[in-house]
Amino acid sequence: MTDQEIIKRINEGLEEEFEIPKEKLIPGARLYGELGLDSLDAVDMVVVLEQQFRIKIREDDGIQAIRTLDDLHVFILAKVSSRPDP
Repeated sequence: MTDQEIIKRINEGLEEEFEIPKEKLIPGARLYGELGLDSLDAVDMVVVLEQQFRIKIREDDGIQAIRTLDDLHVFILAKVSSRPDP
């Protein structure tokens, strides 16, 4: 899976799970501002991403530092690329 395919899946997941309009899904969009997510949504988002990409996200992975959609893309791309091959 290419980086662009991963980013597309992340965006589609956010659009579907949290009903975020596609036009709002721009790299600089703040998750807790423009995209309207809250702390409960963040927990749900982690669960969705873990299932979607078969990864494990722990608090000490730096997930709390994610502020923008681009931060999320970079974080998930790194997690997926470091995932052991099945």
